[in-house]
Amino acid sequence: MLRIGVIGYGYWGPNIVRNFSTANGSEVIMVCDMNQQALKKIKKAYPQINVTDNIDELIKNPEVDAIAIVTPVFTHHELAKKALEAGKSVFLEKPFTYTVAEAEELIELAAKKNLKLMVDHTFLYSGAVRKIRQLIDDGILGDLYYFDSVRVNLGLFQHDVNVIWDLAPHDISIMDYCIDEKPQAVVATGVGHFSRGLEDVAYLTFYYDHNIIAHINVNWLSPVKVRTTLIGGEKKMLVWNDLEPDEKIKIYDKGVKVKTKEGQYNLLVDYRSGDMWAPKVEQTEALKLMAEKFADYVKNGEPIVNDGIAGLNNVKMLQAANKSLKNKGAMVNI
Repeated sequence: MLRIGVIGYGYWGPNIVRNFSTANGSEVIMVCDMNQQALKKIKKAYPQINVTDNIDELIKNPEVDAIAIVTPVFTHHELAKKALEAGKSVFLEKPFTYTVAEAEELIELAAKKNLKLMVDHTFLYSGAVRKIRQLIDDGILGDLYYFDSVRVNLGLFQHDVNVIWDLAPHDISIMDYCIDEKPQAVVATGVGHFSRGLEDVAYLTFYYDHNIIAHINVNWLSPVKVRTTLIGGEKKMLVWNDLEPDEKIKIYDKGVKVKTKEGQYNLLVDYRSGDMWAPKVEQTEALKLMAEKFADYVKNGEPIVNDGIAGLNNVKMLQAANKSLKNKGAMVNI
């Protein structure tokens, strides 16, 4: 049984504690938070879990095998480094770190001490995303043309990061998982509306070789909640609506074939419009599955899709997008 210590019991912390407590192969034995009210909530819900407001007490606890860090991104590097130096494997809330250099240092330190790093890219363990990856691997969509994602809602405003760092890690992790190639460059534009110096609406466009393009729209100011991704391929097109209760994924037998007739300059365009079908999507709690994978990863070294390298790739794209954003949409190489 992997014994977990959790640092942070704010917005996402309760979900981490609940899933690591119920997942096969792990148990939460200690939680740290600076907020005394949060500690009281933990003791009421989980009387068996020890609590503390002292981070070092948790990190140095010899009974703790691994540490889940569920705190603001600016604290990730320092806390994860302390945990690794104390001989603990680390599970980190997304995004992995705030800079590429921080991510690289943690990966190097984990490798040196033969410890494991996992980043909370929860959606990679959802039934929908795993089904999408299967469809791509099976060649159902054919060669990919584009990835287009919308993740908008009213709030939750963050006080320390802009909307790119808050929402885009989800879509970037899904994009990186579904597309085998890595993007070469990014253009990002956005604006903040409340004189905080933090953008609340942003648009990211990633450019790949072989004419693949990816676009991500993130927004804290939408009157409605939208979680939709479109993936266009040579053979089929896919729509994933994460808010749909049943048919989350729909495959459309629609497409275009463009050719030139010999001896003529005009294009001949053939449009294909066939059936739509909705594949069965496994209904599992992604966070619980990820918690089980973390335990297996730490104990047995089983490969995962959201290790430190995946986290580093995510941060590279976020950092490049943020640089483009601050330079009014200048193209930035990744």
